Amino acid sequence: MSSELLKSRIIELVKIARPGFWPTHIWFYLLPFAQLDMFGSFAFWLGAVYVCFPLGLLMFGWNDIGDFATDSINPRKDSFLFGASPDHRMREELPWYIVAIQIPFLIAFVAIAGWKMVGWFVAIIAANGCYNSLGFKRRPWLDLLNQTGYLLVFVLASWLCGVDQLNAPAMVFSALFAMHSHLFGQIMDIDEDRRGGRRTTAVTIGVRKSKLLLVALLVVEAAIAFTYFRGAMVSWFMLAAACFFLIDALVGPKRYPLYFVTAFFIAWNLIAVATMHIIWRYGLFVLA
Repeated sequence: MSSELLKSRIIELVKIARPGFWPTHIWFYLLPFAQLDMFGSFAFWLGAVYVCFPLGLLMFGWNDIGDFATDSINPRKDSFLFGASPDHRMREELPWYIVAIQIPFLIAFVAIAGWKMVGWFVAIIAANGCYNSLGFKRRPWLDLLNQTGYLLVFVLASWLCGVDQLNAPAMVFSALFAMHSHLFGQIMDIDEDRRGGRRTTAVTIGVRKSKLLLVALLVVEAAIAFTYFRGAMVSWFMLAAACFFLIDALVGPKRYPLYFVTAFFIAWNLIAVATMHIIWRYGLFVLA
């Protein structure tokens, strides 16, 4: 393989792993470590690396293998923010790249935390298998419920670093957060999914009802945060987001323009990066 081809393959693999989602993955990963000094731990940093590129490649690469029909007509694709649009050859090679990159981390995780980490990999593969191979991503409501697989990031953090598991309210909050984020992505892609024959929840119930469902999820998240967590910052942020999407549902456009979607995701990534330290230092997801 020539150096130019190798470079293009690496760039494509990084795009497939969607760096635009890595700040959110790290944000989730940090929650079980609230107010704990883990920054001298090799296991902590290994897990932080894993939830970026290797986990992103597993999740989004597996998804991309079967999504050619919708990705090829999606103007958001072929970017580091929203993911690649791999060609036929890359789709054929992707399973090998995914497996090759998981194996060193599987070995390291088992060496650090024991054989239970094999069970963790089985669980993350099962969650992604349900979504991609069993077709949950094309089944309304199951596509949203499948997002609870993101909770495995908390299990990884706890098992790998030997810390307490995240509390139950934070687990429920995070599951709803993952579902509303996925629903927002479906709203952005609704035209492409419809043309590609993909029946997502958003395609099935329509744009306005999807936005109202998103508002309902945000309100429940705000209620959980207000009832169980320290301080009011998280609950007020969720309520502000709910108000925005309620107005959007009533008077907003049916299709978000590309510039809005790009600006929204960049803004969210900046918020995620800016709040990581605050959430860790003050333990905002620790029970009040």
